[in-house]
Amino acid sequence: MYKRILLPLDGSAVAEQALPYAIAQAVRFEAELVLLQTLPALPRPATIPETMIQETEAATVRAAQDYLERVALQVSQTHKRTQVAVVIGSAHERILQYAEENEIDLIVICTRGQSGFLSRWLMGSVSDRVVRGARVPVLMVRASEDAEPG
Repeated sequence: MYKRILLPLDGSAVAEQALPYAIAQAVRFEAELVLLQTLPALPRPATIPETMIQETEAATVRAAQDYLERVALQVSQTHKRTQVAVVIGSAHERILQYAEENEIDLIVICTRGQSGFLSRWLMGSVSDRVVRGARVPVLMVRASEDAEPG
């Protein structure tokens, strides 16, 4: 049923609560699990040299890649078909774009469980926007209340 499953991670313990669910689905359907981290684009003020911004961006991407590789190593104990990717831009937009461009069949994402119109409007929940914009099924995992914030 599912061939490629996407798990967006942001480096937080909260986001990682979705990991067991993503692994379970990947094992069940013998699907590839893609671990994705989105990074915000850095501002580019005229007072800072572009080369310095590019070096900072490259270092940030390397750190994100290292994080995802560590998670992938943990996943490999249970599931061998894992890939990592780092993208830059608005989190929900890039998650949706990645899913569409890379033939993702299922998105597994953790939600902090904020409810109510005002909370969603003020916080701009990434998971809420992914659910509303996805063209594939989305498995939302509600974070436990005792999870440390990221």
